[in-house]
Amino acid sequence: QGALVESGGGLVQAGGSLRLSCAASGRTSSSYAMGWFRQAPGKEREFVAAISWYDGRTDYADSVKGRFTISGDNAKNTVYLQMKSLKPEDTAVYYCGTGGLMAYRSMRVASRYDYWGQGTQVTVSS
Repeated sequence: QGALVESGGGLVQAGGSLRLSCAASGRTSSSYAMGWFRQAPGKEREFVAAISWYDGRTDYADSVKGRFTISGDNAKNTVYLQMKSLKPEDTAVYYCGTGGLMAYRSMRVASRYDYWGQGTQVTVSS
């Protein structure tokens, strides 16, 4: 089977930083791309950032570009999301997902991901 395990969430003041980690094991570790999505209460899950294991290309939502950085360690099957200059509107449950072969722009599409972690809460206070 396999699993994705996220960690690193928490409560932080606006302007602060957090680093999320997502470790893949089993079948989930054989993926083309890993992505981070988030879901705030009453809202749909939205794309945050993704990285392609194939060529290392990354993609970011406009709302986090310049503040968040996604990186990966292929040997550890782990992806990270470094979040800086956090804003209250970044408050959400953050999920990581893995997916098979997909086009670059498809990394923004949640339905293209096959496996998801349980999520980690990020709360930014004003």
